[in-house]
Parts: sequence; structure tokens; C-alpha cells
Amino acid sequence: MSKRIYVGNLPWNVTYDKLKALFTSFGEIEQAIVIANRETGRSRGFGFVTFLEDESADKAIKEMNNKEVEGRALVVKEATPIGKKSEEIGEIRETVEEMPEERLKKGRKRKEKKEEKLDEDSFTEE
Repeated sequence: MSKRIYVGNLPWNVTYDKLKALFTSFGEIEQAIVIANRETGRSRGFGFVTFLEDESADKAIKEMNNKEVEGRALVVKEATPIGKKSEEIGEIRETVEEMPEERLKKGRKRKEKKEEKLDEDSFTEE
């Protein structure tokens, strides 16, 4: 089974070939991608490498995370599936909805007071 890793804080000049060369020693690479700005084509400073074997990806994460490449410490970790972050945000929203009503009321009151103060400050006569 293949495993995809995230590689962040890449030097701006890293290309597909350079990214692949950085990780080839850990095992067979299925895919390597450097994410680029759509309009300029310039690297956005991160990419993904997919290894055919999970063990190769795990070894790459262990050995390459925080490794300095051209003066920049790489961030290497297992890639998060595309929908995963949205699910986590949904869980946070559910947690907020489950907060005790008393805490929510206090928060609403603070917000109202701030808004009132802003209104008063906006219409002061000189």
C-alpha cells in the first residue's frame, strides 16, 4: 500500500526533479509533486511525495523532518487526506455547540458590549 507525505518549507527553487532526488534513497517513489502558484508558476514552498511502501514513507519522515536543505529546515509528515481538515473543523463547531449555555451567554454579552462601545465611539460629537 502507498503512503503520501507532506514536505513543507521547501526552498523556492526546488523542482520536481530535486524533490524526487531528496527522497529517492528511502524507497520507490510513485509520485512527487511541487505545488506551484497557478498564475506565476513559482513554487509555493511545499509538495507531496507518495511512496509505494509505507515503511519507506515512515523512514523518510523520521530522517528528513527538520533536515536543513539550502538553509531551510524541512517539515516532513504524513499527508492529511483532503477532507480531513474540514471534518476536524466540524468537530470543533460541534464542541462549541455543546458548550454550557451560561458560557455562551457571557460571550454574547461581551460581544454586544464591544459593539455598543464601537457605536458610541463612531457617533461622538466634536
